[in-house]
Amino acid sequence: MQDALGALGDPVRRAIIRELADCPDWSRACGTFDLGVSKATRSHHFAVLRHAGLLEQRDEGARRLNRLRREEFDAAFPGLLDLVLTERPPAPPYRCT
Repeated sequence: MQDALGALGDPVRRAIIRELADCPDWSRACGTFDLGVSKATRSHHFAVLRHAGLLEQRDEGARRLNRLRREEFDAAFPGLLDLVLTERPPAPPYRCT
């Protein structure tokens, strides 16, 4: 439980989960996510999600494809992914002009 909550506690990782939920399995490579972080940081976030059991990865040529393990995760933690997927992403900070 602690790994799952820790993985979902980061807004970048929640963004990855939301994007994967909208895609067919194995259709998104790691490099196709526009997360605003470095490649090394992106790799770290994917590793955390993999370790928590939220996603599965497989290599296909030079690409690393991802699959959200929705059914497996829902069985272990019912309703948790639903909360993440219905969360509205944070709005950018307001700037006075």
